[in-house]
Amino acid sequence: MKTVRTIDELRPELAGEIGLVPTMGALHAGHRALFAAARRENELVVASLFVNPAQFGEATDLAAYPRDEEADARVAEESGVDILFAPTAGELYPDGFRTWVEVDDTGAEGAARPGHFRGVATVCLKLFNIVRPARAYFGQKDAQQAVVIKRLVRDLNVDLKVRVLPTVRDPDGLALSSRNSRLTPEQRAQAIALPRALEQGREAYTKGSDAVAATRSSLNGLTPDYVELIELDGATLLASAVRVGPVRLIDNVLLKGALT
Repeated sequence: MKTVRTIDELRPELAGEIGLVPTMGALHAGHRALFAAARRENELVVASLFVNPAQFGEATDLAAYPRDEEADARVAEESGVDILFAPTAGELYPDGFRTWVEVDDTGAEGAARPGHFRGVATVCLKLFNIVRPARAYFGQKDAQQAVVIKRLVRDLNVDLKVRVLPTVRDPDGLALSSRNSRLTPEQRAQAIALPRALEQGREAYTKGSDAVAATRSSLNGLTPDYVELIELDGATLLASAVRVGPVRLIDNVLLKGALT
């Protein structure tokens, strides 16, 4: 695997059918699943490693985001990544940068984090233009993000396929997330109330009951930023965000349709 830090270094390395996996690091088994899919389906696999400041609303959240490039590089190489693109913020947002991709509010995460999806859409479009992949890979845990990117690709006629893979979970059901590493053992035990509550909501939905109310009543003391039913390009999801100590976690379950 080769690690490159500038666009000028990267472009001569790009050839053949390319799969791109955008990441912010703190890589885990969920990322490994994305890498594996990209490896199966493409000649060249590129992973980006960039903690995107434009998608953070809180400076403390950005500062606390876990970073360990050496460990991430090992995971990427073990997973068959060919090129790790690890630019600085100045490389992607140079002096004088003034152009942003504005997206419609999608509710839930979009409402809770104003400007978040603008940052996501902008950095992903930049990566698409730099790497020119045939396919880009995202996880269902970030379902709203994946749909924002699918709409960007459709609306701006970007020539690539967006692949959305199922959420990878620990045996107890907690969705894998880079932020999980910041949870204490006690907070980790509290956090599993989120996926369990969403499963209660899914069960209520299948019985014709109120999925949102069932989820809220099952959060076991966790206070949600939101619990919402979201319609995303023909799919219906039950989504929630909660705070466990200083850590904000998101999760969702698919109730109807598909994101792929």
